[in-house]
Amino acid sequence: MDFDPFDWYHLLCSPGFSPQVDQAHFTLHLKMVLTMPIVKFLRENKEIQVPEGANLRAEAVKAGVNLNCAISGISEGVDKVSSTVSKYANCSVMSMGVLRGLCGTCRVRVTKGRENTNDLTTREKMKFKYLPIPDPIPCLAFVGNEETMRLACMTEVNGDIEVESSPELNVFGDNFFS
Repeated sequence: MDFDPFDWYHLLCSPGFSPQVDQAHFTLHLKMVLTMPIVKFLRENKEIQVPEGANLRAEAVKAGVNLNCAISGISEGVDKVSSTVSKYANCSVMSMGVLRGLCGTCRVRVTKGRENTNDLTTREKMKFKYLPIPDPIPCLAFVGNEETMRLACMTEVNGDIEVESSPELNVFGDNFFS
């Protein structure tokens, strides 16, 4: 967490601090910091605090977490090349955020706290369930992960969540042909 009680101590003891003027602002800021949702990225072993209602992909980019994965789980070499290319070739970057949710490269699994995110959006449903063209990978990744798979660019964080970035593609898994 980013909260450090010694920072508040130094603020309170600073010469320009006025308890009458700054107390409401101080209390509001302290409440916001203490109640901000925490996003835990499991693969990266990183926790960040985000404002309530924040976009998962935008906050991950700010924290230096690369969520872009065109293909994951094939091999280490393919994953590395794919991650590098999709970092720049994705719908959020290429359309300046206007066409979010169309490429499917920011797939994540919300392993805990799914109830603390918004519902699956229409664009996510189209990408995962109904529109395997031109890229069938997101549809294949969705099979067996229907309850946890999300697109980070379409996910709103409203509470604490745990996220698995770049979930592996299990094409021949148990649920593939069901």
